[in-house]
Amino acid sequence: MLNSWLSHALAYISDWLSSVLASPQQTVAHLAAALAIALVMAGALVRTMTPLRWLAAGSNIGLMIFGALRPSPITFWVSAALLPINLYRAIEVSKLTRRVHRAEAAADHAGLWLKPYMKAKKLKAGQTLFSKGARAEHLFLLVEGEMELVELGKRLEPGRIFGEIALFSPSRLRTSTARCLSACTVLRIHDSTVRQLYYQDPAFGFHLIDLLASRLSDDVERARQQLRQAQSELTENLSKQQV
Repeated sequence: MLNSWLSHALAYISDWLSSVLASPQQTVAHLAAALAIALVMAGALVRTMTPLRWLAAGSNIGLMIFGALRPSPITFWVSAALLPINLYRAIEVSKLTRRVHRAEAAADHAGLWLKPYMKAKKLKAGQTLFSKGARAEHLFLLVEGEMELVELGKRLEPGRIFGEIALFSPSRLRTSTARCLSACTVLRIHDSTVRQLYYQDPAFGFHLIDLLASRLSDDVERARQQLRQAQSELTENLSKQQV
């Protein structure tokens, strides 16, 4: 039984190879299909989005060639429909990667890579952008004007990204009120878009982590200074009481 099955399988493979090799068109078609399968397998092994999208686009092209030469209309049209989607996403992620690298090379312009994904909002002097305790749904970049984080007594100047701490905190609540000291223009990006960009490009993710770590370090240092000042005032008051 097993020998009979093997002989039938070998005969089928032999006939298939003969038919493929007998026609240059079929040879090219099956080589394209084999390349497409190899690219799909490679895409399953990569860990980042950029090579995955390019490998998927390459496999689409290979399957289109196979579908056209075989011919197999379903294979051709399914691959043709997927190709522009994978090319668009691959180009989008590649552009994002270049923006991140440029931003890393010019830290003073840390928000440049986000601008294409942000929407502008204009505010008048004295107007509040968000209040303490409000739910955080956007990340902001100050383009023009001057703002103040009221509870912290901290002023923000143009080019500053802010609002990221609450965006990633467990409570997702604002810890301070952002108020305009003059007429301001801000760019905002929704939380869902930030997370999508984070998942698509590791370089963006690491840059965002660096930004968060830097801001948290500043907050820790500010808290230490306030504690030292409070201790100094307490010591001074005790000294005066003893005198």
